[in-house]
Amino acid sequence: MEKKLDSVSARVDTSSSSSGRTKDSIEDELELSAVRHRPEALEQLEAQTRFSRKELQILYRGFKNECPSGVVNEDTFKEIYAQFFPQGDASTYAHFLFNAFDTDHNGSVSFEDFVMGLSILLRGSVQEKLNWAFNLYDINKDGYITKEEMLDIIKSIYDMMGKCTYPILKEETPRQHVEIFFQKMDKNRDGVVTIDEFIDCCQNDENIMRSMQLFENVI
Repeated sequence: MEKKLDSVSARVDTSSSSSGRTKDSIEDELELSAVRHRPEALEQLEAQTRFSRKELQILYRGFKNECPSGVVNEDTFKEIYAQFFPQGDASTYAHFLFNAFDTDHNGSVSFEDFVMGLSILLRGSVQEKLNWAFNLYDINKDGYITKEEMLDIIKSIYDMMGKCTYPILKEETPRQHVEIFFQKMDKNRDGVVTIDEFIDCCQNDENIMRSMQLFENVI
């Protein structure tokens, strides 16, 4: 993720130094007339996240460079995410990830949504990260993870990483992994995994925790 942030920051620096503003009056008029999302005060975000003021400023510059309106819709989110995984198809995973960041389910991700989620993923406690991961896997947000939901997420990760990363990956491999994980997590065998089952199993199974690191690496 640091490489991604560096990449975004580098693009901001390049853009600001090379583009210039040749039509200031027109751009100012457009700026004033456009309805733009304004972020909360940096002090408030600094208190709510684990980022410093300087880090938030860098993140905001990158966010505004990619999303001048101050919010990002799903199509734009997919386009940005695809840049980091050119070897595979990131569209499905980006869809699931977008829904996890879009906490109020309004079809857009604001800068606040973005940094709140990023703070958990990069610097949150194990409990916080697992809560966030459960929300990602719980695709329909009903409070449970089904086997099919878990399979959809795992398959989307494999698709995103690309065949060059898994040259001998068999078609049935994602389903096999899900079968193993789900049997361990669904302790009462009711066909769904609750958040308590999910967190308890992840915290007490080293193999699952290592597999969860793949999830962290593709954020």
